[in-house]
Amino acid sequence: MADLDYSQVMQELRDFRDQRGWQKYHTLPALARALSVEVAEVNEIFLWHDQQTTISDQQTADLKLEMADALTYLYYMCDQLGVTPNELVQQKHEINLGRHWRFDKN
Repeated sequence: MADLDYSQVMQELRDFRDQRGWQKYHTLPALARALSVEVAEVNEIFLWHDQQTTISDQQTADLKLEMADALTYLYYMCDQLGVTPNELVQQKHEINLGRHWRFDKN
């Protein structure tokens, strides 16, 4: 799936899900819960690292796999909502362009 576009990736994910009969489990609430588990696994990689900004090669490999899991659930959710991830990111980016944040330096 390395160089596939979104529609190709989504079709492969649907085929994978459907071949296993998992469609009935892919409700938006169930996918959201699964996503939260995967995001927790992303955070676990950094647990107890304090301000450390570098991670080992193994942690990097683990992080990539956990990110892929999280993205997969987000892709399934986007599919159910009839949107693409890029559409959502672009819409949110446009909202953010109109926002102003203030960060205090301590």
